[in-house]
Amino acid sequence: MGQQEFRLSGSGGQGLILAGIILAEAALLDGKNVVQSQSYGPEARGGASKAEVIISGNEINYPKVRHCDVLLALTQVAYDKYIDFLREGGTLILDSSVENKSDREDVKTYSVPILKTAKENLKKPMVANIVALGSIYELTNIVNKDSLEKAVLNRVPRGTEELNKKALEEGFNLIKNHKEECYEGKC
Repeated sequence: MGQQEFRLSGSGGQGLILAGIILAEAALLDGKNVVQSQSYGPEARGGASKAEVIISGNEINYPKVRHCDVLLALTQVAYDKYIDFLREGGTLILDSSVENKSDREDVKTYSVPILKTAKENLKKPMVANIVALGSIYELTNIVNKDSLEKAVLNRVPRGTEELNKKALEEGFNLIKNHKEECYEGKC
């Protein structure tokens, strides 16, 4: 396995820092080398937020994401800020609420109703990060599915395990059941 670089971006309060930690932990459970970092604006909620994860079967020589292979953008601001850092041939996972998109034909773009699924199907907007992880898994298979579920259950607050398992499953199903529609932006 080569090195894969992920940038999970959105706004503060969407749980993307936790999502990055969970993805990194799942990779560790798989015996892979991992670097995880994060940054967020000075606002506790609503400011810009990103988590970066580098996963490799080999030694990781530089701990920062320069040009990611996978970009998750849950907000327009995050998309606008990070789209130019997505590698040619990369995968762009946009929340379906992001409307203004560039015409980059050198990346695979998936428009996925992550925030809507968390809010409407699960009645808990706070689990959008876990829905996003399920979608990332289905598009990349970067970690073992069991490792991802175990990492989720290790990190979520006690008493929310079943909700988060359901959120992860919703994320899997968004891609499994609608991959072509999402790729065409009709998801």
